Amino acid sequence: MPLPYRWLTSLLLRFNGNNILIDCGEGTQVALKKKGWSPKPVGLILFTHFHADHISGLPGFLLTLGNAERTEPLLLVGPKGLERVVKSLLVIAPELPFEIKYMELEGDSEFSWEGYRIKAFRVNHNIVCYGYSVMIDRAGKFDLERAKAENIPVKYWSRLQKGESVEDENGKVYSPEMVMGEARRGIKVTYTTDTRPTDSIVENAAGSDLFICEGMYGEKEKLSKAKEHKHMMFGEAAEMAKRAGVKELWLTHYSPSLVNPKEFLEETRKIFAGTRTGKDGKTVELNYEEQ
Repeated sequence: MPLPYRWLTSLLLRFNGNNILIDCGEGTQVALKKKGWSPKPVGLILFTHFHADHISGLPGFLLTLGNAERTEPLLLVGPKGLERVVKSLLVIAPELPFEIKYMELEGDSEFSWEGYRIKAFRVNHNIVCYGYSVMIDRAGKFDLERAKAENIPVKYWSRLQKGESVEDENGKVYSPEMVMGEARRGIKVTYTTDTRPTDSIVENAAGSDLFICEGMYGEKEKLSKAKEHKHMMFGEAAEMAKRAGVKELWLTHYSPSLVNPKEFLEETRKIFAGTRTGKDGKTVELNYEEQ
C-alpha cells in the first residue's frame, strides 16, 4: 500500500548506459523523476511476480517511454503468463512506438543482457515469484609480457581483451587465454521480495556486494502473520544475509503498519551488522574491489 512518503516496489540498476528496472509498482516514474533520472535508458524490466504493488506502475511507465521517443525494443522478463498480463494492462496504452519483447521464466534460469549476467530463481510466496541476482563479470588483466612473448600483433590486442579469438591471414588463431589473467571479482546485487526464507535465496545471494530483501515486519509478534502471507521478518532477512556472507543488506517492502523501520534496526544488527533500512530514493555506487 503506498503511503504519503512511501512509494511501491521498484529498483533501478545502472551500468554502462544500460539500465535495468526490477518491478514497477505504482509511483515508480514519480520516484525516478524525483531522483532526476530518465526512464529512457531502461532496456530491460524484470518482474518478480504479478501482484499489483509490483506491476501496477507499468502502463504509465511505458507511456512515458513512448513520449520520450524511444524506438529501441524493450525486453520484459518474468514468470510464465507475463505476456498475457502485460497485454491486459496495455489496453490503456495501446499504441507504443517501440516493440515489447517477452521472456517467460519456467524454473531457475540464467541469461546475459548488455554486459549484465542475470540469474532468476524461484522463491516461496503464495503465487509464483522470482528473485534475481544481477552480476557484472570482470575479465582478468591483460598480460603485456605474454602478448609480446607469443609475438601476437598489437592490432589484435584489443579484440583479445574483449574475449574474442582472432585468426590472422596465415590461419594462426590467437585466443584470449593466451594473454588474459584469471577472471577478477566483479559486482553482484541480489534482490528478493515477497517470500519466506529459503536455502535457495542464501545460495543465490552468496557473496553479494548488496542484498536487497523484504522485511515486511519488525515486530516479533507478527511472525505468524508473516508465515500465513508468505512474507518475512527483519530478523529472518538478517539471518539469510549472515549465512550468505553478503557485504550489506537493505531491508525493503515494509508493511503499511510499520511506520518507523529504524525502530527495529538495532536488534536486527545484532544478527547481521551490515543491515540498513531501505527508503525511497536510497542509492549506492558499487565499484570493483580495488577501486
